[in-house]
Amino acid sequence: MTAQTGTPAPASTVHGRRLESLADAALRFRAEVPTIEAWARRLARVLDAGGRLLACGNGGSAAEAQHLTAEFVGRFENERRPLSAIALHADTSAVTAIGNDYGSVSVFERQVQAHGRPGDVLICLSTSGRSPNVIAAAHRARRLGLAAWAITGPGPNPLAAACDEAITVRAAAASTVQEIHLAAIHLLCGATDEALGVRHA
Repeated sequence: MTAQTGTPAPASTVHGRRLESLADAALRFRAEVPTIEAWARRLARVLDAGGRLLACGNGGSAAEAQHLTAEFVGRFENERRPLSAIALHADTSAVTAIGNDYGSVSVFERQVQAHGRPGDVLICLSTSGRSPNVIAAAHRARRLGLAAWAITGPGPNPLAAACDEAITVRAAAASTVQEIHLAAIHLLCGATDEALGVRHA
């Protein structure tokens, strides 16, 4: 607030541009909503039949993956039964053991092999779309008969190519990509609940 007028002080140029970039990216991302809705319908069928969602990513994308699975095991906005979803980085003993014994590239793919069943879904998150361990997980998932979906930064990229389907975010900054990824996660959760017939409170 300014001292004399009591009105909000203007944002600095840098922070203002950051918000403008986020708004622009969000508007462009509206084109991906039909894909998210299609994923949600398939995911609802998988989870309703007792199947499982696996998710993986590194760094900020790991946090996004865990956010996604938490919404399914807990709830999103309305009450429903828990659904089976696992963030593959969250078991630190497994991650460190696999990394130590087999190398960092295998930390997700070995868990996909352990937990995934044909018909399950793997969602791979990466701002760059170039993380070797996430790409390896996608390849393993497809070999095992899982659906592999990517949510990445700008395409084309190797992870998008490794998956059955991909949603890409056109934004220059990794932070903006991650912010849109969170929006994508929430859209997917809401659309999946809708496909499951979850009633709004």
